[in-house]
Amino acid sequence: MKTPKRLQPLVDDGMIDEVLVQLMSGKEAQVYVVRCGDEVRCAKVFKEAKQRSFKQAVQYQEGRKERNSRRSRAMAKKTRYGQKEQEQAWLNAEVDALYRLAAADVRVPEPHGFVDGVLLMEMISDADGNVAPRLDEVTLTQEQALRYHAKVIQDVVRMLCAGLIHGDLSEFNVLVDAEGPVIIDLPQAVDAAGNNSAAAMLERDVDNMRAYFGRFAPELLTTHYGKEMWALYEAGKLHPDSKLTGHFEFDSHIANVDELMEVIDDAKEEEAERQARLRDDDDED
Repeated sequence: MKTPKRLQPLVDDGMIDEVLVQLMSGKEAQVYVVRCGDEVRCAKVFKEAKQRSFKQAVQYQEGRKERNSRRSRAMAKKTRYGQKEQEQAWLNAEVDALYRLAAADVRVPEPHGFVDGVLLMEMISDADGNVAPRLDEVTLTQEQALRYHAKVIQDVVRMLCAGLIHGDLSEFNVLVDAEGPVIIDLPQAVDAAGNNSAAAMLERDVDNMRAYFGRFAPELLTTHYGKEMWALYEAGKLHPDSKLTGHFEFDSHIANVDELMEVIDDAKEEEAERQARLRDDDDED
C-alpha cells in the first residue's frame, strides 16, 4: 500500500521497510502492519490532539510527574508551549507504560521505539500467524474463561506492583494470541500511588473483566478481586505473584451519623472563624 505521510520519515530512516496494510483506525490512533527487516510489526500512529475524540482527562493525568520544571510550569499555565508539551507527555505515557510493564513481565506488546508520534511495537498474532482478535471477538468455553480471567488478574496485579493501573481496561483492549490475553492501549495509564481515583479505576478495570468473563463462567460474577488487591496494595502486602482468592470482607460497621454531623459542624465553624479573621485583616489594611 502507499506509505502514509506520518510513516514516511521512518521509512526514510530505515526503521520501516514496507507498510503492508492498515489494521485499524480508532479514536486515539491509526495502526498499520509494517515490515521491519525479517519481522512484521505494528506501527501505531497517534492522532493529533485536535483530531482525537478521547479527552486527556485530568483524572487520568493526576500523579504523572514532569521532571522539567519549565515544562511543568508551562503545562500548568496552559501556554501554547505548555499545551504542546502536555500533548507530548500524553503520547509518551503509553510508551513509558509499555516499557515498564514489559519489564514487569506483564503481557503487553513489546515496544521497539517511538519516533515523531509513531510507536513501533510487536504485532500480536494468533496461532495461525494472523493478527490476533480482540477479546470481544472470541467465544470462550467455561474453562477458557476461567483461565484467561486468572491470567488477566495476574497481569493487573503485576501492573499495580509496577505502580500502574490501566484505567480503561475492557474486552475491547485485550487481544487473544495463541497463549492467551495480551493487554493493549495504555495512553491513559494511571499512577497508582499519586492518583486519588486510582482505587476506583482499578476496581472498574477488574469489574469490566469480571463482567465479560462472567458471561462464560458465571461463578466469576460473585468475585471481588479489585477490592481484594487494592486492600493488599494499601497494606503493602501485594506482590507480583500474590495468590488472590476473589473474596473480600466488606465493612459492616454502621456509621454514627450524629458523630459525623458533629465533625461537619465543627469544620463549618472553623471555616467561618477563618473567614471572619480574613475579613478583619482586610479591614485593618
